[in-house]
Amino acid sequence: MEVVADNKVLAFVSDFKRPEDGSKVRQQALDALNGMDFPTTRVEEWKYTRVAKYVKRKYKQVQTTANVDQFKIADLDAHQLVFVNGFYDEKASTILEDDTVSIHKIDELDEGYYTDLMEDTEENVFSLINKGYQTGGVFIQIKKNKKANHPIHILHVLEGEEVMANARHFIHAEMGSQAEIVTSFASNNASNGFTNVVLEGHVETNASIRINKLQTEAKDVLNISNEMFIQDESSNFLINTVTTGGQLTRNGLNVIVEGENCHTEMNGAYLGTEKQHIDNHTIIDQLYSNCTSSESYKGVMDDKSVGVFNGKVIVRQDAQKIEAYQSNKNILLSKGASVNSKPELEIYADDVRCSHGSTIGELDEEAIYYLRSRGISKKSAQQLLIAAFIGDILDKIQNEAVRAHVDQLFLEDFGWRF
Repeated sequence: MEVVADNKVLAFVSDFKRPEDGSKVRQQALDALNGMDFPTTRVEEWKYTRVAKYVKRKYKQVQTTANVDQFKIADLDAHQLVFVNGFYDEKASTILEDDTVSIHKIDELDEGYYTDLMEDTEENVFSLINKGYQTGGVFIQIKKNKKANHPIHILHVLEGEEVMANARHFIHAEMGSQAEIVTSFASNNASNGFTNVVLEGHVETNASIRINKLQTEAKDVLNISNEMFIQDESSNFLINTVTTGGQLTRNGLNVIVEGENCHTEMNGAYLGTEKQHIDNHTIIDQLYSNCTSSESYKGVMDDKSVGVFNGKVIVRQDAQKIEAYQSNKNILLSKGASVNSKPELEIYADDVRCSHGSTIGELDEEAIYYLRSRGISKKSAQQLLIAAFIGDILDKIQNEAVRAHVDQLFLEDFGWRF
Protein backbone atom coordinates (compact mmCIF):
# COMPACT_ATOMS: atom_id res chain seq x y z
CA MET A 1 0.00 0.00 0.00
CA GLU A 2 1.09 3.58 -0.61
CA VAL A 3 1.38 6.28 2.03
CA VAL A 4 -0.18 9.50 0.80
CA ALA A 5 -0.68 12.99 2.16
CA ASP A 6 -4.20 13.33 0.79
CA ASN A 7 -5.81 10.31 2.42
CA LYS A 8 -8.55 9.00 0.15
CA VAL A 9 -9.37 6.26 2.66
CA LEU A 10 -10.20 8.70 5.42
CA ALA A 11 -12.34 10.68 2.98
CA PHE A 12 -14.13 7.46 2.06
CA VAL A 13 -15.09 6.70 5.69
CA SER A 14 -15.68 10.32 6.75
CA ASP A 15 -19.46 9.89 6.90
CA PHE A 16 -19.28 6.75 9.05
CA LYS A 17 -19.88 7.15 12.76
CA ARG A 18 -16.58 6.72 14.59
CA PRO A 19 -17.06 3.94 17.14
CA GLU A 20 -16.26 4.51 20.80
CA ASP A 21 -16.36 1.01 22.28
CA GLY A 22 -12.73 0.89 23.41
CA SER A 23 -11.85 -2.18 21.33
CA LYS A 24 -8.09 -2.48 20.77
CA VAL A 25 -8.62 -4.34 17.48
CA ARG A 26 -10.89 -1.59 16.25
CA GLN A 27 -8.53 1.18 17.33
CA GLN A 28 -5.52 -0.49 15.73
CA ALA A 29 -7.47 -0.76 12.46
CA LEU A 30 -8.49 2.91 12.62
CA ASP A 31 -4.89 3.95 13.28
CA ALA A 32 -3.60 1.83 10.38
CA LEU A 33 -6.00 3.49 7.93
CA ASN A 34 -4.20 6.81 8.43
CA GLY A 35 -1.28 5.56 6.34
CA MET A 36 -3.09 3.61 3.65
CA ASP A 37 -4.47 4.19 0.18
CA PHE A 38 -6.79 2.11 -1.95
CA PRO A 39 -5.03 -0.39 -4.23
CA THR A 40 -4.51 0.38 -7.89
CA THR A 41 -3.65 -1.95 -10.74
CA ARG A 42 0.01 -1.13 -10.06
CA VAL A 43 -0.30 -3.29 -6.94
CA GLU A 44 0.40 -6.85 -8.11
CA GLU A 45 -2.39 -8.46 -6.07
CA TRP A 46 -4.92 -6.07 -7.64
CA LYS A 47 -3.45 -6.05 -11.14
CA TYR A 48 -6.62 -7.27 -12.83
CA THR A 49 -9.23 -5.69 -10.54
CA ARG A 50 -9.93 -1.96 -10.53
CA VAL A 51 -11.74 -0.50 -7.53
CA ALA A 52 -11.12 3.21 -8.16
CA LYS A 53 -14.60 4.09 -9.40
CA TYR A 54 -16.26 2.29 -6.51
CA VAL A 55 -14.28 3.92 -3.72
CA LYS A 56 -15.04 7.38 -5.10
CA ARG A 57 -18.66 6.87 -4.06
CA LYS A 58 -20.01 7.89 -0.68
CA TYR A 59 -21.68 5.03 1.16
CA LYS A 60 -23.71 5.09 4.33
CA GLN A 61 -24.22 2.61 7.16
CA VAL A 62 -27.96 2.16 7.74
CA GLN A 63 -29.65 -0.12 10.24
CA THR A 64 -32.95 -1.38 8.90
CA THR A 65 -35.02 -4.51 8.42
CA ALA A 66 -35.65 -6.56 5.31
CA ASN A 67 -37.76 -9.45 4.10
CA VAL A 68 -35.18 -12.21 4.41
CA ASP A 69 -37.52 -15.21 4.06
CA GLN A 70 -36.90 -15.29 0.32
CA PHE A 71 -33.18 -15.74 0.94
CA LYS A 72 -33.32 -18.53 3.51
CA ILE A 73 -32.43 -22.05 2.45
CA ALA A 74 -35.40 -24.39 2.43
CA ASP A 75 -35.18 -27.50 4.62
CA LEU A 76 -31.88 -26.38 6.15
CA ASP A 77 -32.15 -27.28 9.84
CA ALA A 78 -29.61 -24.73 10.99
CA HIS A 79 -28.87 -21.87 13.31
CA GLN A 80 -29.92 -18.82 11.25
CA LEU A 81 -27.90 -15.67 11.97
CA VAL A 82 -29.20 -12.77 9.88
CA PHE A 83 -27.34 -9.55 9.18
CA VAL A 84 -29.05 -6.72 7.30
CA ASN A 85 -26.61 -4.04 6.11
CA GLY A 86 -24.07 -5.46 8.53
CA PHE A 87 -26.34 -5.16 11.58
CA TYR A 88 -27.56 -8.23 13.45
CA ASP A 89 -31.31 -8.76 13.04
CA GLU A 90 -32.32 -10.68 16.14
CA LYS A 91 -35.99 -11.00 15.15
CA ALA A 92 -35.13 -12.59 11.81
CA SER A 93 -32.56 -14.93 13.37
CA THR A 94 -33.04 -18.33 14.99
CA ILE A 95 -30.60 -19.93 17.42
CA LEU A 96 -31.48 -23.56 18.14
CA GLU A 97 -30.87 -25.44 21.36
CA ASP A 98 -27.41 -26.92 20.89
CA ASP A 99 -24.93 -27.75 23.63
CA THR A 100 -22.13 -28.30 21.10
CA VAL A 101 -21.79 -24.68 20.00
CA SER A 102 -21.73 -21.30 21.63
CA ILE A 103 -22.72 -18.17 19.69
CA HIS A 104 -21.72 -14.72 20.94
CA LYS A 105 -21.47 -11.18 19.64
CA ILE A 106 -18.15 -10.47 17.95
CA ASP A 107 -17.36 -7.97 20.73
CA GLU A 108 -17.09 -10.90 23.16
CA LEU A 109 -14.10 -12.38 21.32
CA ASP A 110 -11.06 -12.32 23.61
CA GLU A 111 -8.78 -9.68 22.10
CA GLY A 112 -5.62 -11.12 23.67
CA TYR A 113 -6.25 -14.54 22.14
CA TYR A 114 -7.17 -12.97 18.80
CA THR A 115 -4.11 -10.69 18.68
CA ASP A 116 -1.72 -13.53 19.47
CA LEU A 117 -3.34 -15.78 16.86
CA MET A 118 -3.31 -13.21 14.06
CA GLU A 119 -0.02 -11.54 14.96
CA ASP A 120 1.81 -12.43 11.73
CA THR A 121 -1.10 -12.08 9.30
CA GLU A 122 -1.43 -9.26 6.80
CA GLU A 123 -4.34 -6.86 6.44
CA ASN A 124 -5.55 -4.88 3.46
CA VAL A 125 -7.37 -1.58 3.38
CA PHE A 126 -10.82 -3.19 3.08
CA SER A 127 -10.35 -5.59 5.98
CA LEU A 128 -9.14 -2.66 8.10
CA ILE A 129 -12.17 -0.56 7.14
CA ASN A 130 -14.29 -3.52 8.20
CA LYS A 131 -12.59 -3.92 11.57
CA GLY A 132 -12.54 -0.19 12.21
CA TYR A 133 -16.19 0.38 11.36
CA GLN A 134 -17.85 -3.01 11.84
CA THR A 135 -21.47 -2.74 12.98
CA GLY A 136 -21.95 -6.32 14.12
CA GLY A 137 -20.88 -9.90 13.80
CA VAL A 138 -20.71 -13.23 15.56
CA PHE A 139 -18.07 -15.14 17.49
CA ILE A 140 -18.84 -18.86 17.20
CA GLN A 141 -17.21 -21.53 19.37
CA ILE A 142 -17.45 -25.21 18.44
CA LYS A 143 -16.81 -27.01 21.71
CA LYS A 144 -13.94 -29.40 22.29
CA ASN A 145 -14.41 -32.91 20.83
CA LYS A 146 -17.99 -32.08 19.78
CA LYS A 147 -19.67 -32.27 16.40
CA ALA A 148 -22.12 -29.41 15.94
CA ASN A 149 -25.68 -30.72 15.96
CA HIS A 150 -26.78 -28.22 13.32
CA PRO A 151 -25.12 -26.25 10.54
CA ILE A 152 -24.66 -22.53 11.18
CA HIS A 153 -26.07 -20.28 8.46
CA ILE A 154 -24.82 -16.68 8.40
CA LEU A 155 -27.11 -14.77 6.03
CA HIS A 156 -26.06 -11.31 4.82
CA VAL A 157 -28.69 -9.14 3.14
CA LEU A 158 -28.06 -5.70 1.65
CA GLU A 159 -31.08 -3.34 1.68
CA GLY A 160 -31.21 0.23 0.32
CA GLU A 161 -29.27 2.42 -2.08
CA GLU A 162 -25.57 3.26 -1.62
CA VAL A 163 -25.38 1.31 1.63
CA MET A 164 -22.19 -0.27 2.96
CA ALA A 165 -22.34 -3.37 5.18
CA ASN A 166 -19.39 -4.09 7.48
CA ALA A 167 -19.98 -7.38 9.31
CA ARG A 168 -17.14 -9.20 11.04
CA HIS A 169 -17.19 -12.86 12.16
CA PHE A 170 -14.86 -15.29 13.90
CA ILE A 171 -15.14 -19.09 14.16
CA HIS A 172 -13.21 -21.01 16.81
CA ALA A 173 -13.24 -24.77 16.24
CA GLU A 174 -11.79 -26.16 19.44
CA MET A 175 -9.68 -29.31 19.59
CA GLY A 176 -11.37 -32.32 17.99
CA SER A 177 -14.55 -30.45 17.00
CA GLN A 178 -16.48 -30.48 13.72
CA ALA A 179 -18.85 -27.95 12.19
CA GLU A 180 -20.49 -26.92 8.96
CA ILE A 181 -20.85 -23.21 8.19
CA VAL A 182 -22.98 -21.68 5.43
CA THR A 183 -22.42 -18.05 4.52
CA SER A 184 -24.72 -16.49 1.96
CA PHE A 185 -24.97 -13.03 0.42
CA ALA A 186 -28.08 -11.51 -1.12
CA SER A 187 -29.51 -8.07 -1.84
CA ASN A 188 -32.91 -6.44 -2.10
CA ASN A 189 -33.36 -3.00 -3.69
CA ALA A 190 -29.70 -2.35 -2.96
CA SER A 191 -28.56 -0.25 -5.92
CA ASN A 192 -24.84 0.61 -5.77
CA GLY A 193 -24.46 -1.16 -2.43
CA PHE A 194 -21.20 -2.44 -0.96
CA THR A 195 -20.80 -5.61 1.11
CA ASN A 196 -17.47 -5.64 2.96
CA VAL A 197 -17.22 -8.75 5.16
CA VAL A 198 -14.41 -10.30 7.20
CA LEU A 199 -14.60 -13.96 8.25
CA GLU A 200 -11.73 -15.37 10.30
CA GLY A 201 -11.18 -18.52 12.27
CA HIS A 202 -8.99 -20.93 14.16
CA VAL A 203 -9.14 -24.67 13.45
CA GLU A 204 -7.45 -26.37 16.38
CA THR A 205 -5.77 -29.80 16.49
CA ASN A 206 -7.90 -32.59 14.98
CA ALA A 207 -10.76 -30.15 14.33
CA SER A 208 -12.65 -29.84 11.06
CA ILE A 209 -14.55 -26.95 9.45
CA ARG A 210 -16.55 -27.14 6.23
CA ILE A 211 -17.83 -23.88 4.71
CA ASN A 212 -20.29 -23.37 1.85
CA LYS A 213 -20.28 -19.78 0.61
CA LEU A 214 -23.00 -18.53 -1.77
CA GLN A 215 -22.80 -15.09 -3.43
CA THR A 216 -26.02 -14.15 -5.23
CA GLU A 217 -26.29 -10.38 -4.87
CA ALA A 218 -27.71 -8.16 -7.61
CA LYS A 219 -25.45 -7.11 -10.46
CA ASP A 220 -25.11 -3.53 -9.24
CA VAL A 221 -23.57 -4.51 -5.88
CA LEU A 222 -19.89 -4.54 -4.87
CA ASN A 223 -18.78 -7.48 -2.69
CA ILE A 224 -15.32 -7.64 -1.15
CA SER A 225 -14.78 -10.56 1.23
CA ASN A 226 -11.67 -11.21 3.30
CA GLU A 227 -11.28 -14.63 4.91
CA MET A 228 -8.38 -15.77 7.07
CA PHE A 229 -8.07 -19.13 8.82
CA ILE A 230 -5.32 -20.66 10.94
CA GLN A 231 -4.97 -24.46 10.99
CA ASP A 232 -3.32 -26.40 13.81
CA GLU A 233 -1.92 -29.93 13.65
CA SER A 234 -4.04 -32.67 12.01
CA SER A 235 -6.89 -30.28 11.23
CA ASN A 236 -9.12 -30.09 8.16
CA PHE A 237 -10.44 -26.98 6.43
CA LEU A 238 -12.70 -26.98 3.36
CA ILE A 239 -14.51 -24.14 1.63
CA ASN A 240 -16.80 -24.25 -1.43
CA THR A 241 -17.51 -20.86 -3.02
CA VAL A 242 -20.29 -20.35 -5.57
CA THR A 243 -20.48 -16.89 -7.16
CA THR A 244 -23.21 -15.79 -9.55
CA GLY A 245 -24.00 -12.25 -8.37
CA GLY A 246 -22.39 -8.88 -7.89
CA GLN A 247 -21.11 -6.21 -10.24
CA LEU A 248 -17.64 -6.66 -8.81
CA THR A 249 -16.83 -9.54 -6.48
CA ARG A 250 -13.43 -9.99 -4.85
CA ASN A 251 -12.84 -13.05 -2.66
CA GLY A 252 -9.62 -12.86 -0.67
CA LEU A 253 -9.07 -16.25 1.00
CA ASN A 254 -5.95 -16.95 3.07
CA VAL A 255 -5.17 -20.11 5.04
CA ILE A 256 -2.05 -20.47 7.17
CA VAL A 257 -1.21 -24.09 8.01
CA GLU A 258 0.61 -24.10 11.35
CA GLY A 259 0.87 -27.82 12.03
CA GLU A 260 1.67 -31.19 10.47
CA ASN A 261 -0.80 -33.66 8.91
CA CYS A 262 -3.31 -31.01 7.86
CA HIS A 263 -5.57 -31.00 4.83
CA THR A 264 -6.77 -27.81 3.16
CA GLU A 265 -9.31 -27.76 0.34
CA MET A 266 -10.68 -24.84 -1.67
CA ASN A 267 -13.26 -25.23 -4.43
CA GLY A 268 -14.98 -22.54 -6.47
CA ALA A 269 -17.55 -22.17 -9.24
CA TYR A 270 -18.09 -18.69 -10.66
CA LEU A 271 -20.45 -17.71 -13.45
CA GLY A 272 -20.39 -14.26 -15.00
CA THR A 273 -22.80 -12.49 -17.35
CA GLU A 274 -23.27 -8.94 -18.61
CA LYS A 275 -20.34 -6.84 -17.27
CA GLN A 276 -19.69 -8.74 -14.05
CA HIS A 277 -16.17 -8.90 -12.65
CA ILE A 278 -15.41 -11.91 -10.43
CA ASP A 279 -12.01 -12.20 -8.74
CA ASN A 280 -10.87 -15.15 -6.61
CA HIS A 281 -7.58 -14.51 -4.84
CA THR A 282 -6.31 -17.35 -2.64
CA ILE A 283 -3.22 -18.19 -0.56
CA ILE A 284 -2.31 -21.42 1.22
CA ASP A 285 0.80 -20.97 3.35
CA GLN A 286 2.36 -24.30 4.37
CA LEU A 287 4.63 -23.90 7.39
CA TYR A 288 4.90 -27.55 8.47
CA SER A 289 5.57 -30.94 6.87
CA ASN A 290 3.31 -33.83 5.85
CA CYS A 291 0.34 -31.73 4.72
CA THR A 292 -1.90 -31.90 1.68
CA SER A 293 -3.95 -29.28 -0.13
CA SER A 294 -6.31 -29.27 -3.08
CA GLU A 295 -7.57 -26.21 -4.93
CA SER A 296 -9.99 -26.35 -7.86
CA TYR A 297 -11.77 -23.33 -9.34
CA LYS A 298 -13.90 -23.31 -12.49
CA GLY A 299 -15.41 -20.34 -14.28
CA VAL A 300 -18.02 -19.89 -17.00
CA MET A 301 -18.00 -16.35 -18.42
CA ASP A 302 -20.52 -14.89 -20.87
CA ASP A 303 -21.28 -11.51 -22.48
CA LYS A 304 -18.60 -8.97 -21.41
CA SER A 305 -17.88 -10.48 -18.01
CA VAL A 306 -14.37 -10.82 -16.61
CA GLY A 307 -13.02 -13.58 -14.41
CA VAL A 308 -9.83 -13.46 -12.34
CA PHE A 309 -8.07 -16.29 -10.54
CA ASN A 310 -4.87 -15.65 -8.62
CA GLY A 311 -4.03 -18.61 -6.40
CA LYS A 312 -0.76 -19.10 -4.57
CA VAL A 313 0.60 -22.03 -2.58
CA ILE A 314 3.65 -21.22 -0.45
CA VAL A 315 5.77 -24.11 0.86
CA ARG A 316 8.23 -22.94 3.51
CA GLN A 317 11.75 -24.32 3.83
CA ASP A 318 11.00 -26.66 6.74
CA ALA A 319 7.72 -27.91 5.24
CA GLN A 320 8.84 -31.18 3.63
CA LYS A 321 6.62 -33.88 2.10
CA ILE A 322 3.92 -31.47 1.03
CA GLU A 323 1.39 -32.52 -1.61
CA ALA A 324 -0.39 -29.58 -3.21
CA TYR A 325 -2.70 -29.56 -6.20
CA GLN A 326 -3.99 -26.37 -7.81
CA SER A 327 -6.21 -26.02 -10.87
CA ASN A 328 -8.13 -23.24 -12.59
CA LYS A 329 -10.26 -24.01 -15.65
CA ASN A 330 -12.49 -21.60 -17.55
CA ILE A 331 -14.99 -21.58 -20.41
CA LEU A 332 -15.75 -18.45 -22.41
CA LEU A 333 -19.25 -18.39 -23.92
CA SER A 334 -18.82 -15.16 -25.87
CA LYS A 335 -16.11 -13.23 -27.71
CA GLY A 336 -16.45 -10.35 -25.24
CA ALA A 337 -15.78 -12.41 -22.11
CA SER A 338 -12.29 -12.80 -20.68
CA VAL A 339 -10.34 -14.46 -17.86
CA ASN A 340 -7.03 -13.59 -16.24
CA SER A 341 -5.61 -16.70 -14.58
CA LYS A 342 -2.44 -16.82 -12.51
CA PRO A 343 -1.88 -19.99 -10.45
CA GLU A 344 1.38 -19.84 -8.49
CA LEU A 345 3.65 -22.15 -6.54
CA GLU A 346 6.29 -20.64 -4.27
CA ILE A 347 8.39 -23.56 -3.00
CA TYR A 348 11.37 -23.38 -0.67
CA ALA A 349 11.48 -27.09 0.29
CA ASP A 350 12.93 -29.89 -1.86
CA ASP A 351 10.85 -32.95 -0.89
CA VAL A 352 7.42 -31.99 -2.21
CA ARG A 353 4.88 -33.02 -4.84
CA CYS A 354 3.15 -29.90 -6.13
CA SER A 355 1.35 -29.17 -9.37
CA HIS A 356 -0.67 -26.36 -10.86
CA GLY A 357 -2.44 -25.67 -14.12
CA SER A 358 -4.79 -23.34 -15.93
CA THR A 359 -6.98 -23.59 -19.02
CA ILE A 360 -9.16 -21.07 -20.83
CA GLY A 361 -11.24 -22.18 -23.80
CA GLU A 362 -14.63 -22.47 -25.45
CA LEU A 363 -17.24 -25.18 -25.47
CA ASP A 364 -16.36 -28.11 -27.72
CA GLU A 365 -18.18 -27.47 -31.02
CA GLU A 366 -17.91 -31.12 -32.00
CA ALA A 367 -19.60 -32.15 -28.77
CA ILE A 368 -22.37 -29.60 -29.37
CA TYR A 369 -22.81 -30.89 -32.94
CA TYR A 370 -22.95 -34.48 -31.66
CA LEU A 371 -25.70 -33.64 -29.16
CA ARG A 372 -27.67 -31.58 -31.70
CA SER A 373 -27.52 -34.43 -34.21
CA ARG A 374 -29.49 -36.45 -31.65
CA GLY A 375 -32.33 -33.96 -31.44
CA ILE A 376 -31.06 -31.79 -28.61
CA SER A 377 -31.33 -28.03 -29.07
CA LYS A 378 -28.17 -25.90 -29.12
CA LYS A 379 -29.11 -24.23 -25.82
CA SER A 380 -29.73 -27.59 -24.15
CA ALA A 381 -26.49 -28.97 -25.56
CA GLN A 382 -24.56 -26.04 -24.13
CA GLN A 383 -26.27 -26.51 -20.78
CA LEU A 384 -25.33 -30.19 -20.67
CA LEU A 385 -21.68 -29.41 -21.35
CA ILE A 386 -21.60 -26.62 -18.76
CA ALA A 387 -23.25 -28.90 -16.20
CA ALA A 388 -20.60 -31.53 -16.83
CA PHE A 389 -17.87 -28.89 -16.59
CA ILE A 390 -18.76 -27.41 -13.20
CA GLY A 391 -20.66 -30.39 -11.83
CA ASP A 392 -17.67 -31.82 -9.98
CA ILE A 393 -17.30 -28.52 -8.08
CA LEU A 394 -20.97 -28.47 -7.09
CA ASP A 395 -20.73 -32.11 -6.01
CA LYS A 396 -18.37 -30.95 -3.25
CA ILE A 397 -21.44 -29.45 -1.54
CA GLN A 398 -22.48 -32.41 0.59
CA ASN A 399 -25.38 -30.75 2.40
CA GLU A 400 -28.48 -31.76 0.44
CA ALA A 401 -30.50 -28.65 1.33
CA VAL A 402 -27.68 -26.32 0.30
CA ARG A 403 -27.10 -28.25 -2.92
CA ALA A 404 -30.82 -28.14 -3.77
CA HIS A 405 -30.75 -24.38 -3.15
CA VAL A 406 -27.79 -23.96 -5.53
CA ASP A 407 -29.45 -26.11 -8.19
CA GLN A 408 -32.62 -24.00 -7.94
CA LEU A 409 -30.53 -20.85 -8.22
CA PHE A 410 -28.96 -22.03 -11.48
CA LEU A 411 -32.34 -23.05 -12.84
CA GLU A 412 -33.91 -19.65 -12.07
CA ASP A 413 -30.97 -17.49 -13.18
CA PHE A 414 -29.63 -19.44 -16.14
CA GLY A 415 -32.19 -22.12 -16.99
CA TRP A 416 -29.58 -24.81 -16.24
CA ARG A 417 -30.43 -28.13 -14.63
CA PHE A 418 -27.93 -30.22 -12.68
